[in-house]
Amino acid sequence: MVGTISIENSEKLSAMLDAQHIPHQVLNAKFHEQEAHIVAQAGRPGTVTIATNMAGRGTDIVLGGNLQADLAALGDSPAPEDVARVKKEWQERHDAVLKSGGLHIIGSERHESRRIDNQLRGRAGRQGDPGSSRFYLSMDDNLMKLFGSEKLKNFMKRMGMEDGQPLEHKFITRAIESAQRKVETRNFDIRKSLLEYDDVANQQRKVIYEERNALLDGEDIHETVETIFGDVINSVIDKYIEPNSLPDSWKTEELEKRLLANFLIACPVREWLKENDKLVEQDIRDKILATAKEAYQKKCDLIGEDNRKSLEKSVMLQCIDNLWKEHLAAMDYMRQGIGLQGYAQKNPKSEYKIASFKLFSEMLENLKFQVVSLLCRIQVRLRTPEEEQAEAEQKATQEQASAQEEKMREEAKLYAGMHIGRNDPCPCGSGKKFKNCHGKFVE
Repeated sequence: MVGTISIENSEKLSAMLDAQHIPHQVLNAKFHEQEAHIVAQAGRPGTVTIATNMAGRGTDIVLGGNLQADLAALGDSPAPEDVARVKKEWQERHDAVLKSGGLHIIGSERHESRRIDNQLRGRAGRQGDPGSSRFYLSMDDNLMKLFGSEKLKNFMKRMGMEDGQPLEHKFITRAIESAQRKVETRNFDIRKSLLEYDDVANQQRKVIYEERNALLDGEDIHETVETIFGDVINSVIDKYIEPNSLPDSWKTEELEKRLLANFLIACPVREWLKENDKLVEQDIRDKILATAKEAYQKKCDLIGEDNRKSLEKSVMLQCIDNLWKEHLAAMDYMRQGIGLQGYAQKNPKSEYKIASFKLFSEMLENLKFQVVSLLCRIQVRLRTPEEEQAEAEQKATQEQASAQEEKMREEAKLYAGMHIGRNDPCPCGSGKKFKNCHGKFVE
């Protein structure tokens, strides 16, 4: 058995064997249905099998081939003499392979992980069977390029060795294992780092999905909507009327435009102040919030309680899903560049946690704003009596057409056995051609 580290290399090696007219099997996870059969028969005498490290798992290589597979090929009720013949042939093959030394493993190159090399070695010598393994490594292999192949080449030249000359020494074996340990350590650190970054997103994912599941399980979220109404309206007001500020610093005109643009509510704040110069900041806030809630309540009264429940829930779900997808994309984008924080003598993981928490908080605030804004801007249009009548007439027409079609289908069954030409007059007396009348329903 010849082991390779990639499908590309297995196919390249297969082409080389084909050029030498050497029969072989290729096991590279491309043909799943054939894998078990190829592995089962890889222990036959003279069989050459090329395998990648991801292929053929879960199936033992039996020296001499798989006896059970050979017996199964005889059929459900094989003759006793056929069974005896197959067992005898298998025993002869088994003994021949044992005598020749068992399964021999050839590693075309070393893997980055020692564990995978050991798995390939473990294919030989299973359960007390004889076997052997040998690995070959080139200075041009990726593992050697990563860890000092040029130094080793220079050393070989100083020792008078030529290119292409095989070299075996414990020093080289130890150097390769050291390189593999470095790669394993690097890969472990990468996986550990990715896990720590993913854990941050996972904690946020739990919060979002708990809220989403509670939303799906809940009957009515009107109280939640009323709560976030106050939060959102007050946060908008804060941008134009700072808490505990003097009226001279209030940006009332900009506030009126913002409320109309985002929530479709007309709040004449300047007129309120002209009519009553004793209004304080809290009075303005209360009047704006009352106006917003009153406008929304009128909308709810028009659509009815059941439609209101469905509307609030669907808007909330839509906003959560859209914002969560955008948040995950932003988190992924931020993670790609967070390593640059190391140049500023900062811990990238700590900075990532801080920045991701800020992003998550902003997303939750944006969620509340979008829900309130959408609910306020949704327009309710009631159908006029004329539209309702037209809809009822259209529905009646459709029902009548469906009934007429069903009637024609039943009548068409009577004509199914008659020899009527497609262009002949329809027997129903409609004056239409048969193909344009009942003929359309004759199967």
